[in-house]
Amino acid sequence: MTNNKYKILLVEDDANICTVVATMLESSDYQVILAQTCALAKTLFASYQPDVVILDLGLPDMDGMQFLKFVRQDSLTPIIILSARSNERDKVTALDMGANDYVTKPFSSAELLARVRVALRNYRHSAEEGKFPGGRFKCRDMLIDYDARQVFIGGQEIKLTQTEYNIVALLSEHCGKMMTYSAIVKGVWGYSTEGSTKKLQVNMANIRKKFGARPGETWYITNELGVGYRMNGEEEE
Repeated sequence: MTNNKYKILLVEDDANICTVVATMLESSDYQVILAQTCALAKTLFASYQPDVVILDLGLPDMDGMQFLKFVRQDSLTPIIILSARSNERDKVTALDMGANDYVTKPFSSAELLARVRVALRNYRHSAEEGKFPGGRFKCRDMLIDYDARQVFIGGQEIKLTQTEYNIVALLSEHCGKMMTYSAIVKGVWGYSTEGSTKKLQVNMANIRKKFGARPGETWYITNELGVGYRMNGEEEE
């Protein structure tokens, strides 16, 4: 086993899922570290300092949220939740607590691998020379010039309002991460009111229209109803 492989800590107590996910990751040249409990996961996290954590929530000794909280005390290591819990409250809670992404079981191998690649790429960029060298962000044929506060698609400037630009810029800064409605509202407006989510959704509808997105398309920004939005990474469909 080479030392330059990315290390992924898989925290999962289901033996079948462990086997499937570990085999999939190892075949993609990742080093997999397995933990069946939160207690063991804490020990292995401290020992191995993994590059990504894939975390189940329904663990035998304690809820996976406790491990998420433990990691987020002093680490920004990407955490992808892999859980059978599909209700919006669990997703929003996990994302607001610092999870980078949330994948619901059953899942496709291609989707999980794409989420891992996006998490690694974003974390690596933020840890190296600054996440946005030159004050620019590029994804597919979209370019954001942060200094000029301009957005281009296919070389054509997209005329956005100040609020619309702030939303797009915030999502790009967390590209690949599902951001909850409340996190976006707080990041853009700095406060939350009763109609904040609706205001965000109206602005987002205008953004998607200006981006030329048709109903059902998720080329640049994905919306998970009741949860939030994610700017898609280069390797996602």
